[in-house]
Amino acid sequence: MGLLKNIFTWWEGATIGTALFSAIKGRRVGEDHMGNVYYEGGRGLDGNPRRWVIYNGSNDASRVPAEWHGWLHHSIEGAPESFLPPPRVWEADYTPNQTGTASAYRPRGAIEAGGLRAAATGDYEAWTPDR
Repeated sequence: MGLLKNIFTWWEGATIGTALFSAIKGRRVGEDHMGNVYYEGGRGLDGNPRRWVIYNGSNDASRVPAEWHGWLHHSIEGAPESFLPPPRVWEADYTPNQTGTASAYRPRGAIEAGGLRAAATGDYEAWTPDR
């Protein structure tokens, strides 16, 4: 099942075609701390080099660190390690996208959070057309 899964399931990681294309047509630029590998090769319609990422695991765009996101979108030219300052102490570590999980954010009043909202304060007056 492993080979067929790699051929047909793009959401589980790179398919065989993408991996081959990256190896043949792309130039490996770097790798982030999560194991995602970044490539560059060819030219886009705007004349800029094409850049892409091969995820280490599931294809989730929230797994691309901010510095590599900037590189993918041509905000910086070289590999992020050579262009960015060292991380600050107050910067938070990566947390995966929690949408669809039990840890997802649920605002007050959401059905999943109990569905109870705070009572209205009475300072709102609805508009009526007959005034």
